[in-house]
Amino acid sequence: MTFVKRISQTMTWVGGIAGAVSVAATVHAAYPDRPVTLVHGFGAGGNADTVARLMAAELEKRLGQPFVVESRTGAGGTIASAHVAKATPDGYTLVLLTGGHTASAAMRKSLPYDPVNDFAMVSTVTEFPFVIAVSASSPHQTLAELLRHAQQPGQKPVTFSSVGVGSTQHLTGELLAAAGKANMLHVPYRGGGAPVVAVMSGDVDVLVDTATVAGSHIKSGNLRALAVTSGETWPELPDVPPAAKTLPGFEVMSWLGIAAPANTPPEVINKLNATLREILADEGVKAKLAGLGSATAYSSPDNMRQRIDNDIRQWRKVVADAGIEVQ
Repeated sequence: MTFVKRISQTMTWVGGIAGAVSVAATVHAAYPDRPVTLVHGFGAGGNADTVARLMAAELEKRLGQPFVVESRTGAGGTIASAHVAKATPDGYTLVLLTGGHTASAAMRKSLPYDPVNDFAMVSTVTEFPFVIAVSASSPHQTLAELLRHAQQPGQKPVTFSSVGVGSTQHLTGELLAAAGKANMLHVPYRGGGAPVVAVMSGDVDVLVDTATVAGSHIKSGNLRALAVTSGETWPELPDVPPAAKTLPGFEVMSWLGIAAPANTPPEVINKLNATLREILADEGVKAKLAGLGSATAYSSPDNMRQRIDNDIRQWRKVVADAGIEVQ
């Protein structure tokens, strides 16, 4: 083969590769060119559902294609996460992860996915504390009173609701029980507004949930907020003391974030990340999230991944220190 012929073939091969890269770049630049599904693992009316719908509406507005919210409830969000982890990595199936994603990793011996490596992180979108609340008819006026009652020998356990076994609400309640040396019993629900209804009806004693779920009921007087789990007073609930005033050092901040299946093209992840950065800088979006008891929390994909890594390690320590049985 002559030198000229080899050069000719090499240039043809290089040209073919360049053409393929050009086509791929064009395809990714056009993303999305059809509807995108945003999956979450909790019921209608809950924090995840509310924030997912807000993010979907804003993404649709800016990217020009429908973003359809799909709820796949159960197992503290693991059903939704497993579905997305196995989805085609093309950017058309996304998941709204919650802090429960890391709590489940700490609570379960095994999961149908790797909580870090089976996902391409996009960005966190919000962070927030939980509210510890009781019904308006409860005799307990403060967190200290509630804990003293739960410490008394011979008393039935004080029950607390959550959106599911292995959820962040669940582990926050367990951490509260351990820190307060209180006899408390977890009563799981399948997410959404069910936990708050159970507390207002008297079926469960204590609510551990977000201000998104509890806020309107606190304002209406149907629930009495005893504490928030932020280290300091939370701006949206200025009259509610932090739990740390009763239990020094007690603090739990959770988050929501968007991810895709692992191996989703970087160009797609970067486009979604840039769009979320724009969304979360919007004053109207900030105000809506503040009204839900949340603060905006944009991050890079790497920072979201690091936060998940850190949270898993911290929750595993909580589970071990509290003697919670891993399921």
